[in-house]
Amino acid sequence: MKREEFLRHLRKNRCYLKREGASHSLWVNSVTGNLQAVPRHSELSDALCRKICRDLEIPFLY
Repeated sequence: MKREEFLRHLRKNRCYLKREGASHSLWVNSVTGNLQAVPRHSELSDALCRKICRDLEIPFLY
């Protein structure tokens, strides 16, 4: 999945960018307060996206 598509999905589910790290971006779910790192690769595997969604407690895109 393209990273930009995944970031759009995070924003739609009330997540926001907390800060940029060296190789990851830290995203926070504004409802639950859960924090998760999202790597800065142009393509993210579906398994990784599923894990990030599960950790942020939001539905998976597909």
